[in-house]
Amino acid sequence: MIHQHELKAEDVRAYALQVMKKHLKIEANGYICKTDMIYDMLLKASAECSSLEAVCADLEDVADSNTQREYINLALPVKELSSQEERANQALAECIPVSMRRTGIEIAIDFHDEPFYGKQAETRAVTCSGQARKGTTHFVRLATAYVIWRQVRLTLAVHYVLPEEEALEILKILLLRLRKLGFSAKVLYMDKGFAATPIVEYLTNEVKQPAIIANPIRGKTGGTKALCHGRSSYTAAYTFTNGTISTIAMKASLVPDKTGKKRRKWLAFIVILLDWSADKVFEEYRRRFGIECSYRILRRLRATTTSRNPALRFFLLSLGLILTNVWVFLRWEFARLQSAGPRRVNEPLFRLHRFTRLLIRSIENIYGTISAIQTLRSPQSVIY
Repeated sequence: MIHQHELKAEDVRAYALQVMKKHLKIEANGYICKTDMIYDMLLKASAECSSLEAVCADLEDVADSNTQREYINLALPVKELSSQEERANQALAECIPVSMRRTGIEIAIDFHDEPFYGKQAETRAVTCSGQARKGTTHFVRLATAYVIWRQVRLTLAVHYVLPEEEALEILKILLLRLRKLGFSAKVLYMDKGFAATPIVEYLTNEVKQPAIIANPIRGKTGGTKALCHGRSSYTAAYTFTNGTISTIAMKASLVPDKTGKKRRKWLAFIVILLDWSADKVFEEYRRRFGIECSYRILRRLRATTTSRNPALRFFLLSLGLILTNVWVFLRWEFARLQSAGPRRVNEPLFRLHRFTRLLIRSIENIYGTISAIQTLRSPQSVIY
């Protein structure tokens, strides 16, 4: 079949720019530096996983990177994190397809940590402490809600986590955001960071929400360690230390060790308001792997920075999530597979790599690229 229309590089840039300008708050009215220019530089830096300095150095007709950074930092004060978060959520929701159902779908919730190396007390006040990783114990932490529907995987709620916030409070914020958008979960999937009895009681007694929560195995002889026995998977009632009773699914798996010999490894899941076998719990929870994929995609759409402004780091992370949603939306709308049956996406037609390349080419066509450098010696005398 011959297609009559094309999705061009400038169309991809135009839609991404439209989403950003509609919801994000960065403005510039300088002699050279304009609002569109700053957004274009941020788009190119995100698509290349590069910094603002590197992007500006690669293009001809752009303002200096220091000038652009001043405008960006001016628009992103730390004290306005909550309003910045609200704008990011609005931009994420802009990419919801009209045909997407909003009830009875699967939703995954998770944390994502970004290393932070600042030393100032003011900036560290909005970072979370954790186990040492990548040379630091301080992290800029995001909590996200990720919707799974057919070939559409969208992040629809993001929350900037502050150190004093509890997991239950964060969960309520994300669920409230989803309810405002009209989404309700058939099953909620959550990581080990949400394995706490207040959350179990809240989901069981207050909101009556079916859920599966990965549960860490603790103890030497007691605790959930005592449930790691036998040769096959099973479910059992378990009483936590505060008296909360819940169903625990214990999945027995065989994992090869360093010598190649397979050894038994146990996985534990808290099962809320679901009458599923341990094997079914495990298989369904694997669908939550989509949120891990979204974080890997985020690493491919995240501009880098050495700035100690945590608001800027939050912004660049949320921008990566927004661009991921833009790609998913455009792929669903324009990369449709012509075949009988339910609507499907022709994934090879518009992969993430092509999306980023189209963005980069469109921006480079506008501002021009540097294709030569000044030198004291003629290349003719050396190369030719």
